[in-house]
Amino acid sequence: MHQIKNISLLFLALSSFYACSVQKYIPEDEYLYQGSTIHIQDSLKQHNRADLAEELNSVLYPEPNSSFLGMNIGLHYYYKAQEENPGFITRFLNKKIGEGPVYLSDVDIQGTRELLQNRLENNGYFDGDAGYSIKTDSTDKTAQVNYMFQIDKPFRLATYQIEKDTTDTLSIYKHIKESLSETVLVKGQPYSLEAFTDERERINNYLKHHGYYFFDKDFILFEADTNRYAGKRFDRYLKLKEGTPEESKVPYVLDSVQVYPNVQSDTVQTTQDTVRVDEVAFIQNERFFKPNRLRPFILLNPGQAYNPEASTYTSRRLSSIGTYKFVDIQYSVTDSTTDPLGRRHLKSVIKLSPLPKHSIQLNLQAVTKSNGFTGPGIGINYTNQNLFKGGERLSIDGNFSYEKQFHKGDGVGSSSISGGLKASLLFPRLLFPGDYYDTFRYAIPKTKVSFGYDLLRRTNLYTFNSLSTSLEYIWDQNRFVAHRFSPIKIDYVNLSNTSTQFEQILDKNPFLRRSFEQQFIAGLMYSFSYNGLSATKKRGQLNFRFNFDMAGNTISLFGKEQPDGIETFLGLKYAQYVKGDIEASYHYDLGRSRSTTLAGHIFAGLGIPYGNSESLPFVKQYFA
Repeated sequence: MHQIKNISLLFLALSSFYACSVQKYIPEDEYLYQGSTIHIQDSLKQHNRADLAEELNSVLYPEPNSSFLGMNIGLHYYYKAQEENPGFITRFLNKKIGEGPVYLSDVDIQGTRELLQNRLENNGYFDGDAGYSIKTDSTDKTAQVNYMFQIDKPFRLATYQIEKDTTDTLSIYKHIKESLSETVLVKGQPYSLEAFTDERERINNYLKHHGYYFFDKDFILFEADTNRYAGKRFDRYLKLKEGTPEESKVPYVLDSVQVYPNVQSDTVQTTQDTVRVDEVAFIQNERFFKPNRLRPFILLNPGQAYNPEASTYTSRRLSSIGTYKFVDIQYSVTDSTTDPLGRRHLKSVIKLSPLPKHSIQLNLQAVTKSNGFTGPGIGINYTNQNLFKGGERLSIDGNFSYEKQFHKGDGVGSSSISGGLKASLLFPRLLFPGDYYDTFRYAIPKTKVSFGYDLLRRTNLYTFNSLSTSLEYIWDQNRFVAHRFSPIKIDYVNLSNTSTQFEQILDKNPFLRRSFEQQFIAGLMYSFSYNGLSATKKRGQLNFRFNFDMAGNTISLFGKEQPDGIETFLGLKYAQYVKGDIEASYHYDLGRSRSTTLAGHIFAGLGIPYGNSESLPFVKQYFA
């Protein structure tokens, strides 16, 4: 909708853009800035100039005024709006698309040149020759800045080592040395500030994962020595900055872990009962959440070294239960002295603030459709967030709607009544075949049991009833990938009270009749999804989903063949089919400053009936 609105404004602006020249508005001593260009001359022809040019172009500032077909439309209406008594259209277009002028005097040319020179040095070109020129057009009153760079061979890494104070016996240097086996700095690679930044972040993460709670990446100092070699090579030395706090050089272990499962105002300060499960203390006034059910979600254990990943995963796992609106993990120092093993000690306190246990939602709606059906609808939802005090969520949904056809077609005056009731119980763990909590670190799979009933009554046509039940496992593998698997999914559908008119429709369409005859559907379903839209740093983002549905294989072992060759189960004809579909969308950011995205979407599905079925059941067919 926003894109359509912007295009409409553009056409409106062009339709009234009868005086496209802006030169007459430019002050006598100014030039309209037309942007800058960067020219790189690589004397050795050995560098990937495209990557370097992209980094240098990101520095250029400010952006020139936008143009369309060579016309500065937004600038034109900005100037027009400054005139005395501008018209309504001019003021409107200036508000929507107008933009102030960018003059050559607004460009800090020398500052930009120095910044570009700094970017070259960050990539190892310490002796690059940088210059610039200004190209002006006195007729159009425009100017362009051209930056020129002459680059040669970049400095390359010769050695990478720790510069350590020999009097310092702290274990932090041992851990830093151990971390160098995973370094991103490789002998012979060009000097790169980005690589050094990544290395500093990597070492910081390594130390944090080994208990250095107070350490910070800014405590790491890199120094380079270019004097030992005749060629363009350098030695890289790593050390801790002077004045690094002593507490930052020491690993920390957890003395205790305390969990408050039902934090209200001042809950932590009141006297409460304590239950210990595997050395973790659960403190609550009354048993709001069973400690043995909550314990598997907590990856923090007394005696283990502080680990931010364990803390992050614990917070995510607790939030995924659905019972809590806030998860707060705090650490405090219990002893500032260093033990004989060179460690200090922390206490971890986990405060959990629950959502309201019971909630009811009521939805009212009025619907009108293109086929002439219009009518009201009502829906109600009840949720219990912690049914058995183990994070189980009970959800009951009911809906009812009535529609009547007031116009269009031969069915004017006919009506439709639909209603349904669905109940689901979600367990934040695996029920069958077991828990397996230790197998899953990112998130614990959930088990969902569902039952549902739906009714659709079309006057003068038919009544359609359907019952469904399923057992489903839901698992988030990571922040991108999710799985859903239903080993048991059963649907029973029944078409009744068919009118003569509807029977005639079925007689004319045997395929449709066969799809309604399959009353019993028993099978399994699997869904895989990849959501790359959360990868905010990527310009291209992929969202992908794959669904697989199969029915009738297992139940055919118990089927009974009828005289007409059709097999039934409990007297009902059952469906046999295999079905799969994929859905993918791709979003590409065309320009971050313009917030413009190109999106593509594709869907494809295939369903194959076999054995007991000549067509897919009606409720499993694709519709367009």
